[in-house]
Amino acid sequence: MAQIVRSAGIDVSKECLDVELWPERDEPLQVARDEAGLKDLVAWLRERRVSRVGLEASGGYEREVVDALEAEGFEVALLNPLRVRRFAQAKGRLAKNDRVDALIIAQFTAVMIEAPAPKRRRELDTLSEHLLFRRHLRKGIDDCTNQLEHLRDAKLRRKVEAQRKRLQTELTAHDAKLAELVAEHADWSELARRMRTVPGVGPVLAQTLIALLPELGRLSRRAIASLVGVAPFDDDSGKRSGERHIKGGREAVREVLYMAALSAKRYNPAIAEFAGRMSGKKPKVIIVACMRKLLVILNAMLRDGQDWRQAKAA
Repeated sequence: MAQIVRSAGIDVSKECLDVELWPERDEPLQVARDEAGLKDLVAWLRERRVSRVGLEASGGYEREVVDALEAEGFEVALLNPLRVRRFAQAKGRLAKNDRVDALIIAQFTAVMIEAPAPKRRRELDTLSEHLLFRRHLRKGIDDCTNQLEHLRDAKLRRKVEAQRKRLQTELTAHDAKLAELVAEHADWSELARRMRTVPGVGPVLAQTLIALLPELGRLSRRAIASLVGVAPFDDDSGKRSGERHIKGGREAVREVLYMAALSAKRYNPAIAEFAGRMSGKKPKVIIVACMRKLLVILNAMLRDGQDWRQAKAA
C-alpha cells in the first residue's frame, strides 16, 4: 500500500505555536514560540513522520520557526494568509481560532501545495528590513506633505515642515546605507548594476527586486508577472467578455515598480514606444502594462545574464 504523506499546519502567534496534522490526525500540539518550544516541535513532528509543514506569513514571527524546521531537514511551505482563508471559506469553515486555523493550514498544505517550496533566503533579511524602514520613512514624508496642503496655522506648518525636513535627511542617509548593504555582496552588486543599465531603473527598484523578488530571472514571463501582481486575469462568462483586472501579488514590489514605470515611460525608448502603441486606452491600463513590460525585460536580462544594450540588440 502507498504510504500516507502527513502534512502539518502551524498557526504562529507571538507567544505560541498551535500544530495540527492531516490527513491522519493526532492530538494537537501547542508549544511556546521559543528555543525550547521549537525543540519540542521538531521532536513531535519527527515522531509522527511529518514530511511537509505549512505556516502562514505572520509579520516576521514565523521566521524563527521556518529557520528551525529547515535546519532540521523539513520541507516548509510559507503560505499566503488570504489564500488559506479563502480555502477555509470554500470548505464552509467560518469559525476562526488558533486550533481551527492550524487544521486548515495543514489541510491546505496537503491539498494545495504540489511542489517543494524553495528554502527561505536568510541572507536577504537585513536588506528586506532596511527596505521596509525606507518605506515607512517615505510614507512619513508623504504624510507631512499632505498635511501641509491643508494646514493654515503658521506654528503647525513650521512643525510639520521641520519634521518633513528631518525625515528627508534621514531618508538620504538611509539610502546610502542601502547602497552599502548591496555593495557588501558581490552577487547583489552585479545584479543591481545589470538592472540599472535599463533606463528608468534606479537603485531603489534594483534593491527591492533583489530582496523581495529573488525569483526574478528564474521564472517565465507570465509566472513572474503573476507573482508580482501585474498580470491581467480574465473575467469572461459565456458570450460576455469582461474587463481584465490585476489581483494579489507583492504589493511592496508593485509600488516601487509603478514609480520606475513612470520614469521609464519618459526615458526608456522601448517602454515609451510600447506605451505609445496603447494610445487610447485608460491611463491605468497603460501604466500597468508598462510595469509588466519593464518587469519582463528585467526577468529576461537576469535569466540570460545580459545588460540592457545586449538584451535590446538581441
